[in-house]
Amino acid sequence: MIRLPGRLTVLLLPVTSAALLAGCTARGSTGDNAGAPPPAIVEHEGDSNAIQVDHPERFTLATATARESTPELIVTGVVSPDVSRNVPVVSLAAGRVVEVRTRLGDRVEKGQVLLRIQSADVASAYADYRKAVSSRALADAQLERAQALIERGAIARKELEVAEDAADKARVDVENAAERLRVLGSDPSRPPTPVVDVTAPASGVITEQNVTNAAGVKSLDNSPNLFTISDLSHVWILCDVYENDLPTVQVGDTASVRLAAYPDQVLKGRINNIAAILDPTIRTAKVRIEVANPGMLRIGMFVTAAFHGLTTETRAVVPSAAVLHLHDRDWVYVPVGSGRFERREVVGGSMLAANMQELRSGLKPGMQVIANALVFQNTAEQ
Repeated sequence: MIRLPGRLTVLLLPVTSAALLAGCTARGSTGDNAGAPPPAIVEHEGDSNAIQVDHPERFTLATATARESTPELIVTGVVSPDVSRNVPVVSLAAGRVVEVRTRLGDRVEKGQVLLRIQSADVASAYADYRKAVSSRALADAQLERAQALIERGAIARKELEVAEDAADKARVDVENAAERLRVLGSDPSRPPTPVVDVTAPASGVITEQNVTNAAGVKSLDNSPNLFTISDLSHVWILCDVYENDLPTVQVGDTASVRLAAYPDQVLKGRINNIAAILDPTIRTAKVRIEVANPGMLRIGMFVTAAFHGLTTETRAVVPSAAVLHLHDRDWVYVPVGSGRFERREVVGGSMLAANMQELRSGLKPGMQVIANALVFQNTAEQ
């Protein structure tokens, strides 16, 4: 302990106490904010879509006009046969193919011979038919003899009735045997042959073939169709429409179909079905369009379809040069006063005559835009 003169000691005590009290007060006032960083100051940048230019009068303005149009959605699709117009070619006679007269893609007419089959079923049916004819001839002869004897009273009435019954059954057997031959594809009036001709049940184009020469034809219950004949006078266009676009299409809406092979040809069709199940992989639904085939449509062709709604909408129309395509989007420049312009995003529509373009959304009729957006963009960037 350091001893100092009494007067000096008395003078230092108040100073030390004040310093200690000041230190405690300072520490107590900071609390939980001790060591915290200063608050951040956020500097807000200007709107990148707002552009200020000098001498705005040098840029020509165009006023958007109004046009009545129907909602449109453009999708891709593929030409497919109309399933309801497909006719399978089958043979009820099993056997071996001895000749194929048509092939995949051929056009055939109704009744034309497509292939020939050597069938044991047909041979057996001819044998049964010939036996039935012989039995009927014998039954008819016995009936004539019984009728002659009954007139002379040589036989009883019962024997005549038995002869008549046998003749009736013989006629039924002949009819059944003949019908079986016709079902198998043979004609009872022709000379017996084990070879049967398979003919086309309808006119059209062969779109499926499952048979070749020397192939075996099985029974109907476990054999695929020999051929499939399609009537291509009307075909289906199957389009993939994304889930988000489904509200814009309805059954009964019209569609314009353009072919990749014939870009100048435009075909008209109508939506007659929208699939109730989505493709889980790409989240699309099949939309079916029925189109009359003028002769150029072929199965598997790639097409582009534009769906048109039943209601009309009023859309803005501007010069095509007023629309700037930037970063996969469409933009126009709208004056907002005092040399300032706003870059506004729009959704471009179809191209019209006189270098005009329809806008689906983003701009209303009567609003003004820069007539040449590219020139304005280049000037603003300098």
